Amino acid sequence: MVELSEPMPMVRTSSGHFVPWSRQAIVNSLLKETRLAEKFFSVRAITKEEAEAIALEVETKIQRMGLKFISGPLIREVVNIVLLEKGSKNPIYRIYRNIYTRVGAPVFDAYEIDVGRGFEAKENANLQPNAETAHKKKADKMSKEEYLLLMPLELADAHLRGDIHIHDLEYFGTRPFCQDWDLRYFFYYGFMPDGMGIKTSVARAAQRPEVAVLHSVKILAAAQTNFSGGEGFYNYLVFLAPYMRGLNYKHVKQLMQMMFFELTQMYIARGGQPVFSNIQITPGVPEIWRDVPIVARGRVGPDKYGDYEDEVRMLYRAVNEVALEGDYWGKPFNFPKLENGITPDMFNPKYEEEWLLAHKVVAKFGSPYFDNMMPEYRGYGKGVSCYQCCAYSFVDTPDSDPEFDDKLYFVGGKHFSMGSWQVVTINLPRAAYRARGDDDALFDEVRRLMELCVEVFKTKYRWMRLMLENNRIPFATQRPKDPVTGEPGPPPVNFDELVWTIGLVGANEMAQYHTGYQLHESSEAVRLVVRLLLEMKHYLKELEERHGLKLALARTPAESCAQRLAVCDLIDPEFRDAARKVVKGTLEAGERLISLGDRDAPVYYSNGTHVYVGAKIPLLEKLRIENKFFPILSGGNMFHIWLGEADPDPESLYKFTKRIATQSQIGYFAYTKDLTICEDCNKVSGGVNAYCPVCGSTNVRWWSRVTGYYQEVKGWNRAKRQEFFDRYRVSIS
Repeated sequence: MVELSEPMPMVRTSSGHFVPWSRQAIVNSLLKETRLAEKFFSVRAITKEEAEAIALEVETKIQRMGLKFISGPLIREVVNIVLLEKGSKNPIYRIYRNIYTRVGAPVFDAYEIDVGRGFEAKENANLQPNAETAHKKKADKMSKEEYLLLMPLELADAHLRGDIHIHDLEYFGTRPFCQDWDLRYFFYYGFMPDGMGIKTSVARAAQRPEVAVLHSVKILAAAQTNFSGGEGFYNYLVFLAPYMRGLNYKHVKQLMQMMFFELTQMYIARGGQPVFSNIQITPGVPEIWRDVPIVARGRVGPDKYGDYEDEVRMLYRAVNEVALEGDYWGKPFNFPKLENGITPDMFNPKYEEEWLLAHKVVAKFGSPYFDNMMPEYRGYGKGVSCYQCCAYSFVDTPDSDPEFDDKLYFVGGKHFSMGSWQVVTINLPRAAYRARGDDDALFDEVRRLMELCVEVFKTKYRWMRLMLENNRIPFATQRPKDPVTGEPGPPPVNFDELVWTIGLVGANEMAQYHTGYQLHESSEAVRLVVRLLLEMKHYLKELEERHGLKLALARTPAESCAQRLAVCDLIDPEFRDAARKVVKGTLEAGERLISLGDRDAPVYYSNGTHVYVGAKIPLLEKLRIENKFFPILSGGNMFHIWLGEADPDPESLYKFTKRIATQSQIGYFAYTKDLTICEDCNKVSGGVNAYCPVCGSTNVRWWSRVTGYYQEVKGWNRAKRQEFFDRYRVSIS
């Protein structure tokens, strides 16, 4: 053993103590921490002899520094230098270095997040400027580094380079993505927010209407702790209707007002944001539910949901009237997203008055969404179907589910469970850059990227197994006692039913580079995208069979992803010149910011398979183009109508909705109306106004739909703000 002539420094540990130097502490740390190599990389942990040799080398380096004090993190950095040096000869040491790396942020970066600056502070417009948001963003930064370091190197590199984008990376190892809940489950088993009944109080199934509504709100709030994406209810009004029997309209409207305010005033979701929520609503009881026994007050039946048609119509009217009034200032409620379910039996003259009311909300605020289940690929109203988050689709039909009837009738507590484990998006423009105009090369490259997505999913699944085995997703895995038999019921989420979603960004720019035309400029560009999607759909089935995964193909909302991938391509010398030809936004300003190290640049790719937002083409032409992509994208898509009128006509909007629902393949769409909100008189006006048309104040804020939800434009990242100004807005008359 080598003896050192100089005394070793005292060590300031991360736990806040000064302790004497100990070479053995490094040995012990290496032996303990590199055991993760076996779990995540299927390679052996470091041996005792290797650890002792590394510790001695580190000790020698630090002794030469002549320090009196040294921090634990600095010692770790020196260990990592030694591991990197050894990694040049033996790759296994590079894995050890990944595992041994300390994750976190420079002090300056942490400060920037605290004061609301930097890209990390603006990649989610639903987050608000408060202390909890800053805490979340710093935690996000550390978590993202952890998961990238603990996944196979080629997958982490693919994300960092910009070949793919792993959504909600900060939650990669702890949570699934999104979930649509069956409200009947909680109306039968009761509400246990923590999933265990230990940390919170447990409530039996709601007996009164007020409690039923409050439980529905708190379910979505509790779900935010277990999932990283949006949470919602399908068939919300129908399942709530049995609690409304005997109430007058004023009381029902008050309950719906309470629901809106509770969901938008609970400032508690994932780091201080309103609950990201949606509810599927219909003006009556869809045919599929009419003969199904109700579930309410801890029991099933004897009534049928069809007995509550009047209550559902009253609820639908109340929801829309509250939405039409807005909050105390007259602002729209940005949550819950109102998903108007269009089925053949709902879309008939019987409900004309209700549908016109919904379009009055559209005309005033633009906030409702329309979930069109009329096309054959959406089940033509014969299944259970919904849209989630910003545009992800989930469908369950008798053809696809042998237990469909049991779930429909809540037999033995069986119920519908629909959601997604994870979304990974492919950078389509980069695939085109690599293909250099060769169709076969383009398709081959996209298939390669799809395989990368699947490998990410398999890595995520290993994490999720750990979470489930260690009861780290307790709300979704709870097993409450059956109120009749006393036996444990099934969990509310059937994780076997969750899908893995491969997303798309930049189909328009891919086509533009590959063919020389954007989607709105040539049918050749549209044909290319259709061919590619069909190739992807075919290969998706092959990947499903090969890996045993439920996969879906979807358009990605891409609030931050559309910006990030464009920035990645402008940074990379291999793709920079190609990206300059097709990237959208303000290229000169974007490249200037990028050169200064600012990733929040006003450049972007088009979301999913969307036509370029600034394309000056008639609305019907835009519909004709994007209509072709919907049946192929099983995981979801969205058609945006950017309204340019301050006061559009509700009847004209309703006529256009009927045209979309009955004459197109569009499965999900929304009319986006821009709003100006005055901070002086608090009045809300339509359009993007430089001053308030009521009081003349220039102290105004703009609201609009960022991807799939409404928020203040000021809170968007620079790319989405640029897209907001680029949008070509239309009138409907």
